Amino acid sequence: MHPTPPSVLPKDIRASLPSDLQNKANIYQRDMPQRIMEELWRRFDQALLPLDSAGKLGVVLFQFPPWYLPGDEQHDYILSCKQKLPQYRIAVEFRHNSWVNEKNRERTFSFLRDHNLPFVCVDEPQGFKSSVPPLTETTSDTSLVRFHGRNRFTWEKQGITTAERFNYLYTENELKDWVPRIKGLADKTRQCHVLFNNCHEDKAVNNARQIKLMLD
Repeated sequence: MHPTPPSVLPKDIRASLPSDLQNKANIYQRDMPQRIMEELWRRFDQALLPLDSAGKLGVVLFQFPPWYLPGDEQHDYILSCKQKLPQYRIAVEFRHNSWVNEKNRERTFSFLRDHNLPFVCVDEPQGFKSSVPPLTETTSDTSLVRFHGRNRFTWEKQGITTAERFNYLYTENELKDWVPRIKGLADKTRQCHVLFNNCHEDKAVNNARQIKLMLD
């Protein structure tokens, strides 16, 4: 999955890492001792509990990076994430279009449906090798749409902040195009979540307010 700098890990976890990992710039999950991974999963579970208890937790979103490509091993790992958080609903967002291309689309959606895993619909810049098309597919009784913005200049640019990458303000017409699609998802599912990830300044908040008024 995504590489993690040791500095962002809890202090006691960092201290318990083997010395060769402590000195690395980034650590991958495959390199972590099993006992530490189990503890990190336990803490993640506990961190979600207050949100869930307060009725503020919709789903737990798992976003898989562009280099995470379809395969049996990948399916097994997704299911292991679900098994580690049995009391919560997890949703799956793919960041490479091979999961939903003509060859793999039906297998991907069948896998998600068979295991009651929501597919995260996305709006993101198109034209890149990894670009996921804006499909609206339901694979569970919960649906999600995630707006990443359409800033082609920053989408794959290196050395910039997250806020810079998603620096994009949707136009009214761009949002209007999504209104019937979101309503269609909502009609087919018990819950429909719409998330804005164009997190630069107040752009996500403004676009969320706009589409809420359109949907009302």
